[in-house]
Amino acid sequence: MNDGPATSVSGSADPATAATTSANPAPIVQCAGCGVERDAHALPQFCPICADERQYLPADRRQKWVRWEDFAGHIDLVEREPGLWGLDVSDGVGIGQQAKIVCTEAGNVMVDVPAAITAEAVAAVRALGPVRAIIPTHPHMFGLQSLWSQALDGVDVFVSAADAEWLGHRPELLLEWSDSVEPVPGIQASQPGGHFPGSSVVHWAGADGAGVLLAGDTMLVNPDRETVSFMRSYPNRTPLSSAVAERIAAHVARYDFDRLYSNFVPSLAADAKRKVEYSATRHAAWARGDFDHLTGKG
Repeated sequence: MNDGPATSVSGSADPATAATTSANPAPIVQCAGCGVERDAHALPQFCPICADERQYLPADRRQKWVRWEDFAGHIDLVEREPGLWGLDVSDGVGIGQQAKIVCTEAGNVMVDVPAAITAEAVAAVRALGPVRAIIPTHPHMFGLQSLWSQALDGVDVFVSAADAEWLGHRPELLLEWSDSVEPVPGIQASQPGGHFPGSSVVHWAGADGAGVLLAGDTMLVNPDRETVSFMRSYPNRTPLSSAVAERIAAHVARYDFDRLYSNFVPSLAADAKRKVEYSATRHAAWARGDFDHLTGKG
C-alpha cells in the first residue's frame, strides 16, 4: 500500500506551546538507547528496558540519559491509508518506532508512542481530530507517552497490566488493562502476549470496512511484505516457540483484517489474515524441526 501525503513538523520542543510539562510533577528524561521516558530523580544504573535480553545496552556499557527538550530532529505525519496516519521521527533517540493515529468519528487513538515530541507535531495531531486514548502495544513503545497525554489535554494512557512493571514514569492518567478493551467505539485492543506477556494488538474496521490490525511487535512484517515473524527479541534474533506463534495466530483470528501494520513502515497490504496464519504455520514447522532435513548433515 502506498503512503499518502506527509506533513513535516520540524522544530524545537517548546514546553509552553506544546503544554507538555506544566502539570508534570517529576522531570522526565529519556534513555538514549530505547527512547523511553523515565523519572529524572530516580534513575537506575542502566535502563531496565535496554538491559533486558530483548533489547541491548550500548557497546561501551555506558548508560546515557537525554533531555526530551533537546530533540532537534523532525516528525513527519504520514497518511498510510484513509483514516490511518503514521508519526515518523527522524534524527532522534530510540529505536525508530512509528506511532499510528487511528481516526474515527468517535475520536482518535494513538497506537504506540513517538520517542520525541514537538509543539508542531502536537498541532498536526490535533488537526486530525480529538485524541481520546493512547495505547502502547508493549514497553518498547512507551516513548514519551506521559508528555503526549498531557499535550493532548489529558488523554488516558492504556498500559497492559502485565507489563506495567516496565514503566519508568507513571502517566497521570494511566489505565492498566487486561484481556481486551475498547477505548473508543469501533477500536478493539487485546493481548495475545508473546514478545512481552502483555503484548497487544489493536483492531479497527478501516475506512473501507475490510479491517486493519495494528500489531506492534507481536508480529513484525518481514522485508518480503508477505509474511510476519514471531520473536521474543528482534534485535537479538530470539524466536518464540512454535506453540506461542500458533497461539498468537489463533488469537488474532477472532478479527477480520485485510491489512496489518507493525512498528515500522512495511505492512501487509492485502490478505493479511491468511498471511499471518501461513506465517505462524511456517514458523512452527521450522521451530519443531519439521524441515531439519533441509539444513544439511553437519
